Amino acid sequence: MLVDCHVNIYNDDQVTPLYGQQAGLARAAGLAPKADADTLAREMADVDKAIIFSLRYKDSIGVDGNDEVTAAAVAKYPDKFVGFAAVDPRMPNCMDLLVHAVEDLKLKGVKFGPIYNGVSLLDPRLEPVYEYLQKNNLPLTMHMGTTYGRNAPVNYGRPLDVDTIALRYPDLKMIMAHMGHPWYEECIIVARKQPNVYCEVSALHYRPWQFYNILVCAQEYTITDRNKIFWGTDFPFARVAESVEGLKNINSQVEGTPLPRVADTTIDYILNSNPFEHWWHGGLAV
Repeated sequence: MLVDCHVNIYNDDQVTPLYGQQAGLARAAGLAPKADADTLAREMADVDKAIIFSLRYKDSIGVDGNDEVTAAAVAKYPDKFVGFAAVDPRMPNCMDLLVHAVEDLKLKGVKFGPIYNGVSLLDPRLEPVYEYLQKNNLPLTMHMGTTYGRNAPVNYGRPLDVDTIALRYPDLKMIMAHMGHPWYEECIIVARKQPNVYCEVSALHYRPWQFYNILVCAQEYTITDRNKIFWGTDFPFARVAESVEGLKNINSQVEGTPLPRVADTTIDYILNSNPFEHWWHGGLAV
């Protein structure tokens, strides 16, 4: 079973000029041109399940999404997609939108980008979000790591604050996207010590030297065989085939050297990881 745990969805009318002005900084190869429901269904043809979410990042990278688009995609492709809500705690109706997304739209988790919304994980405005998620057995995927957006405070992308929140809310399942790059050591040590914290490798393969070091570090801290690391693409920033091949071929750059290898068992474990068994207490039937 191949599960993509990190897929972005938005319609063309939710993209502002700011997105086009900055998106070329994300990666040299460029991005897939669209991320609507039908495009995602085609792009995810080789994926058994995909977790999808909208982005409320209008002022940082120029995507002004909403949960209705996510829910409509799930309704159209229920065998393929599982939807998460998007949270922006700056919005005065943030909790109303979250309750609507979960209780009316039936979304199964939350995505939040502290660096994109300019809100620290320690900000008091997030406390009712954490409490609601913990009470309702809903996981929280967080963008952890840097980004290319100019209007995005870099310090809010560092993973260490996850440790604080994980201790305050021990029944809240938390997932650090992108292994907290380039602060991947912080991500790995937090995931190792906190049983309710996980991480994932989306949008890392196109920086292969960093990706290699991340996986070797994860092995050395022994989190690669403990259901802690999951696979994803971050579409449209990366596609399925290249993300799979980038992981499978991660050792090619160190062939003929004495450098350590990413173990085959690590690669197989990540490719076969299943978040639906671990991110919800008791698992999630899909």
